Amino acid sequence: MFATAGYAAAKARYSTIDIASKVEGATPHQLIAVLYEELIKSLDTLVVGLSANGTLTRAGAIQRKARANAILFGLEGCLDHEQGGELARGLSAIYREARRLLEQGVGEHDPKPVIQTREMISEIASAWARIG
Repeated sequence: MFATAGYAAAKARYSTIDIASKVEGATPHQLIAVLYEELIKSLDTLVVGLSANGTLTRAGAIQRKARANAILFGLEGCLDHEQGGELARGLSAIYREARRLLEQGVGEHDPKPVIQTREMISEIASAWARIG
């Protein structure tokens, strides 16, 4: 048990260092790319955990959903509705739908809505990477 707890703590520290190194000195465009990357990782973890062979508890699913939602709120908060116009409104609607699907997936312990969310976000992240 100690080895597992020690591994989890070390993994968390390395993850924090990895994110910090990506963020330090990043351009605003790169910061958004990091948010998309972290969101996709969170969604992947949630999908695996909610799958038939997944070992994610209800509390664990709620915790991971909260992380994904926090990133979605962060992305939505970055939108400039004045300059972004229709594009900003469209992304805002997608982020709201993503949060709704996450709620559904975790509430029903069903990975399918989370997979839908991941597909939507992956498309946006790919487009974001292409314009960078």
